[in-house]
Amino acid sequence: MRSGGRLVPVLGWCAATLTSVALASVAMLPVLRTATPDESALVSVDQLRESGELAPTPLPQVSAADPTPRPEPSAKPSPSRSRSAKPSSTPARTSATPSPPKTTSATARTTTEDGWTVTTDGDGTKSYVRSFRVDGGQAVIRMTEDKVEVVTATPSDGYSVATVQNSPDNLAVYFNEVNHSFVIHAVWHVDRPFVEVSEVGK
Repeated sequence: MRSGGRLVPVLGWCAATLTSVALASVAMLPVLRTATPDESALVSVDQLRESGELAPTPLPQVSAADPTPRPEPSAKPSPSRSRSAKPSSTPARTSATPSPPKTTSATARTTTEDGWTVTTDGDGTKSYVRSFRVDGGQAVIRMTEDKVEVVTATPSDGYSVATVQNSPDNLAVYFNEVNHSFVIHAVWHVDRPFVEVSEVGK
C-alpha cells in the first residue's frame, strides 16, 4: 500500500510535464513554420553554374617529386617605361648692350668779317651775327646760308617794332613812330649777308 501511495505523486508530475511540453510545442509551431525555408526559393548547384555565379576553382599544381601544392603563377606586371626629361640644349640668350655712337668733338672758330661775327662749326657751316643800331631802336640779326632771323629787336622810347619776312632769306625790321620809320633790311645775297638801313618819313 505504501508503494502505491508513492506512485501517485510521480504520475502526477509526469502528467504535468507532458502537458507543459505539449503547450510549448503548440506555442512554437508558428515560429518554426516561419523559420522553415521555402522550397521554391532553393537553387541547385547546376543553376548556379549556368548563371555563372559558381565558377570552377582551379586545382593547385602538384609535381611527383614535390607533393606540396603550388599556387598558380600570377601574371607579372609589365614594367612601365618612364620617359626621362631630356636636358634642354637651347643656349641662354645674353642681351648685348649697344655701344654708344661715337661722337667727334670739333672746336668752333670765331672770326670777324666786315663787322660780322662769324662762327665756323666743325662741319664748316658759318653763321653771321651783327648788331644794328638806329634812332628808332636796336636789332641783332643772325644769318646762315639762305636763312635770316632776328635774335633781338628793342625799340627806343616812343617807337614800336615790327618784322616782315617774305622768305627765309629776306627779312625787314621796322622801328616805327607816327609818320616816321627806320628800316633794317637783311638779305642773304650771293653767298654773303647783305644789310641795308633806311629811314622813311619825318
